[in-house]
Amino acid sequence: MLRIPCPCCGPRDHDEFRYGGDASVPRPAPDDPDPEAWHAYVYRRQNPKGAHREYWQHVLGCRQWLVVERDTVSHRIGSVVMAREWQA
Repeated sequence: MLRIPCPCCGPRDHDEFRYGGDASVPRPAPDDPDPEAWHAYVYRRQNPKGAHREYWQHVLGCRQWLVVERDTVSHRIGSVVMAREWQA
């Protein structure tokens, strides 16, 4: 079972969270008119093996967005930080 240690609420089952996507992909600027940049951001994703940063929202708890470093093979959590405090 995957348990995510929420900085606000403590360790919780992953069922309380919603996956929010890859945190390592840079988002284009909101006013970027290049459709290729937005296409790449939305659709072109790697399928990494090993440590990977992901966005998760604690929807059944504090509702905060988190950046979780998770190993995609073992599901072991390496670190969890508030998304507003994380810098790529």
